[in-house]
Amino acid sequence: MLVKAWAEGWAIARGTAAPVEVADGYRIDVGLPGHVARYVLPAHSPALAARLTTPGTWMKICGPAPVLDERWQVQALEYLMSAQLTAEPPRHRPEYELQLTRVGSVLDVVVSSQGEPAARGRAGLAGEYAVIDQVVTEPGHRRRGLGTTVMRALSQAASHSGARTGVLVATADGLALYSRLGWALVSPVTAARL
Repeated sequence: MLVKAWAEGWAIARGTAAPVEVADGYRIDVGLPGHVARYVLPAHSPALAARLTTPGTWMKICGPAPVLDERWQVQALEYLMSAQLTAEPPRHRPEYELQLTRVGSVLDVVVSSQGEPAARGRAGLAGEYAVIDQVVTEPGHRRRGLGTTVMRALSQAASHSGARTGVLVATADGLALYSRLGWALVSPVTAARL
């Protein structure tokens, strides 16, 4: 269920077409150069990997890293994570301002300093799930708790919007932050691109 929620929320957050269920998981038609389509899979499907031929096609595969042929460029390992959302208010240093906006089912948080963005994040709301995406802290503002501020603001806003469970895919760097915030590791994720 988390894989489906992740696919749905990611598509909402990125403004792509809704995921289409396929035999092995979900396909999202992204339509960008270098990112034509994305397959989100709960497990590796060797048959699907062999059938795909369009350059710019991505697979996000939950579970241990699969063996893929030389056509696939395997990226650094990622991590599917989940947490129960809370309405705990975000805190930030007084020199920063926090702005939250909601357009449809997309929440955006921007933390700024003197009008310049310092950190940001987004969530796609998919029923009881909020899929956290694109959490970034600018290099000159790191180690100031802004990632935590963004995550708490998104969690609080998503909770007030009816979402109960947060889902995200973290990089190795993000894994440490999200773990400290109470997010649980569900599965490793292998990203690969044709």
